Amino acid sequence: MTDGIADHFCTGKSAQIRYGAIGRSSDVAERKLANFLTEIIDADLAAGTHDGRVVTRFPPEPNGYLHIGHAKSICLNFSLAQQYGGDCHLRFDDTNPTTEDAEFVASIKADVRWLGFAWSGEVRFASDYFDQMLAWAEELIAKGLAYVDFSSVEELRAMRGSVGEPGVASSFRSVKPSDNLAAFKKMRQGDYDEGECVLRAKIDLASANILMRDPLLYRIRKQAHHRAGDSHCVYPMYDYAHCLEDAIEGVTHSICTLEFQNNRALYDWVIDNTSVPFRPRQFEFARLRLPYTVMSKRMLLQLVQEGHVNGWDDPRMPTLAGLRRRGVPAAAIRAGADLLVVGRPIRNATDPAAAAAAICAEIEVAG
Repeated sequence: MTDGIADHFCTGKSAQIRYGAIGRSSDVAERKLANFLTEIIDADLAAGTHDGRVVTRFPPEPNGYLHIGHAKSICLNFSLAQQYGGDCHLRFDDTNPTTEDAEFVASIKADVRWLGFAWSGEVRFASDYFDQMLAWAEELIAKGLAYVDFSSVEELRAMRGSVGEPGVASSFRSVKPSDNLAAFKKMRQGDYDEGECVLRAKIDLASANILMRDPLLYRIRKQAHHRAGDSHCVYPMYDYAHCLEDAIEGVTHSICTLEFQNNRALYDWVIDNTSVPFRPRQFEFARLRLPYTVMSKRMLLQLVQEGHVNGWDDPRMPTLAGLRRRGVPAAAIRAGADLLVVGRPIRNATDPAAAAAAICAEIEVAG
């Protein structure tokens, strides 16, 4: 699990010899970020875009503990806001009641604080905006840009087409808006069972971007939500929800990892076709890859559930809670994140010894 880091933990200067001297956390705090994102922000500020505001956000889903891979995003978003005198929001994308829990909310807040960051204002949740999201969904339906589809999961998958074949129109695609509004109301009231129907956007079945072939916007989930309880039985899909959350909060630079690059087209489509109060923009950077280290939340959950480790904060786990119990200083995590290249390559692998060097620098100075 964390063998990639453990095998390179040092007791002397070996890692620093290979990677160069690494300053203390105070030095890291004084260094300014310089990457393609700062170039974008600098250009926006020079042009007077967003009235000179810089607002970022760290938007985890509360379905597990944060791991070392999340540290790059946390440090990047909060540090950019600090560097430009802006705000960084901590927002939980709690749109899936089947996987989320208040325990994960508490652990994520603790991890962000441990890393030395403070979010702007109150902690925010996607569920704070559920009613407004529903209103915008009805707006899309009324415009003829969304429809309720009663096709089965297998039928929906088949109708998407493939890279070489366009999608196929559902028989429900031509239903008039008034009937779709009535069907969506029944979805919200719980008149339909889970899986019986979904709300889809009506975009372009021939799009080369398969994601744009009438993607799902809402699905039925008749399970209690960790905050909303049983007040809702339809929940928005992430791609529909997070751009609207950004718009509501006035996020100027919505920064995410490269796997969401194709999703940006849907992000922009939703913003373009709803009466949002603000237009955010999405930018993607390469995620952290640490060889020999498991950074799949699904796999980490499996390790916990099957009893292979003693909880999410087991010192053998690559979670931030596990690293904290192992004795890794928060300043070392921040220093390691500062060493990472923030760019757009498909792969952005980091040698575990570089992370070890940052840890050693902090431990040796403190000692």
